[in-house]
Amino acid sequence: MPATESAFEDMELLIEAARNAGEIARPYWRADPEVWDKGGGQGPVTEADLAVDRMLHEYLLSERPDYGWLSEETVDTTSERLGKKRVFIVDPIDGTRSFIHGDHNWAHSLAIAEEGEVIAAVVFLPMRERLFTAVLGGGAELNGEVLKTARRCDLDGAAVLAPRQHLRDEHWKGGSPKFIHKFRPSLAYRLALVAQGRYDAMFTFRDTWEWDVAAGTLILTEAGGQVTDLAGQAPVFNQPRPQLNGLVAGCPDLADGILARLK
Repeated sequence: MPATESAFEDMELLIEAARNAGEIARPYWRADPEVWDKGGGQGPVTEADLAVDRMLHEYLLSERPDYGWLSEETVDTTSERLGKKRVFIVDPIDGTRSFIHGDHNWAHSLAIAEEGEVIAAVVFLPMRERLFTAVLGGGAELNGEVLKTARRCDLDGAAVLAPRQHLRDEHWKGGSPKFIHKFRPSLAYRLALVAQGRYDAMFTFRDTWEWDVAAGTLILTEAGGQVTDLAGQAPVFNQPRPQLNGLVAGCPDLADGILARLK
């Protein structure tokens, strides 16, 4: 399916918004921002998350008032967004714990979905100046360079981004493959790194919020990869409960191999 002009226009809007988000977040980084625990196992939120969310909500909806809105840091108005053809799916800061600890590996993750499918996406790491972008049917790029996933097929020796506990033998038929294990806190960044070909695959067995993975999903698939839930189904976005049943992503052969080995 060829990319549409409106999808490219939406991507340009997301790029501008992501760069603005970086300008807001930077002064809080390593500056002891105020932090709250959201409770219910949802993790921390900082004053930077909330400031970025306010800006994105105001700016993006002023530019696209007919779009819906789904963000980690905004109370969900399910009835409103489900009736919209297009919806923003936003994580103001993905990798908040990294942000709090002064690490560089946090990102602004911005996507636009149309009738369940992401059509434009940006993952921006302001402290690393890495701008990952994608348009449905238009490919994926990092700072203007075309992205292609690695083509590794063998599980043994594959470099994967995943929580360490997911590599326990109990999760795998015949025991865990001999992966080369790495980790990044931001799910959006993990997907983007696989799209870049720096890692072969990523997976998480936990229920996964749409805002964590919507942008990265398009970036990876446009780079030639495959993204599914643990049942092997392609994600559908802007759902009443915006969660996915885990995630497995990589080049198609490797992703399929991981799914086949899972218990």
